[in-house]
Amino acid sequence: MQTPISQSQAQQLPRKTWISTILSHRGVQLTIMLWILGHGLIVLLTKGVLPFDRPAFAGAPFIMQMFVPSIMLIEVFVLMGLTYMLTRKRIIPDLAARAPERSQALRETVGLVGYAVFGQALGWVLGPLLGFKPFSFHLAGTLVGGHSDLAVAEVWSWAIYNFVFYAVGPYLWFRRRYSNVQLNLVSSNRRNDVLVIAVIGISEILFELTTLSTSLNRLSFSQLALGLPLSFVIYGIGTVLPTMVLIYSILVPRLLKITGSAITTVLLGGLCYALVHMAEAWTNFSTPTNALISIIFMLINYFGAGMIKTVLTLRTGNAWVHAWGYHAIAPHVIIDTPHIITIFGIR
Repeated sequence: MQTPISQSQAQQLPRKTWISTILSHRGVQLTIMLWILGHGLIVLLTKGVLPFDRPAFAGAPFIMQMFVPSIMLIEVFVLMGLTYMLTRKRIIPDLAARAPERSQALRETVGLVGYAVFGQALGWVLGPLLGFKPFSFHLAGTLVGGHSDLAVAEVWSWAIYNFVFYAVGPYLWFRRRYSNVQLNLVSSNRRNDVLVIAVIGISEILFELTTLSTSLNRLSFSQLALGLPLSFVIYGIGTVLPTMVLIYSILVPRLLKITGSAITTVLLGGLCYALVHMAEAWTNFSTPTNALISIIFMLINYFGAGMIKTVLTLRTGNAWVHAWGYHAIAPHVIIDTPHIITIFGIR
């Protein structure tokens, strides 16, 4: 057994040691291989045309649409570095200690994953039964445009379904046995948490305003005054809180307990976040080929976002940090407010 090194000793190690440690991790190596393979399969299977309903990207060249996830992943790596720098002097909470013993953590993880899979399947069926799009973690048209014909009833039905199924249900179940501290819902260092939220949040807002398609500058004052808070509330209920509770309050500590590796936990956190978006309205499951393309593209699009959310949670021990710094405002208020304004007919 290797003797653990102290924090002061760790800080004295050459920077390349950290890079080599990450790159030598088998999970990271496998992820890189799958990332390259996934892109190769999409190029091979699509022949230059993506079979998706994404109006915001309709005029973008195929090669640009392929590069966007990698560009966003690079930005995620920058945010990870910023997060580490901002939290390097604080005491990092031991999230593994907040989870039960390993066998119990494994049972709870399997049960919660099964619960989430059932929720996705139920949402896939329930939405169309009500005359709506399938219920996923994102409202139809989120981030990708289109679906401006959604009814207001569909928006609230989607939000309430996700909130009750993925946030209220799991929270009440686990709160019977675990405290809010153990569920990563209490700050251990408010000043540093606020700093991380501010820096990461502003960085992400600036990145999105300068690189992604947004129509905020075309909105009137009254549209902004009504649309911004409405978008914040709708997406807060429908996707921010469900994501926070299901994955970053409950799953992440258990993943760390099971694996014993922060790197593996970050990778699994990214994977879990991607998988809960399986029923996105822009995907195409009309044929086996289109289904495979959709699954691969969905994974590479949401994997990075899931990883940075996991890093923020691991470094602060506070699931609220990712919710405020990298979810509630950016991207949903920044990018999706025009979508909400159109649906609600705000002028």
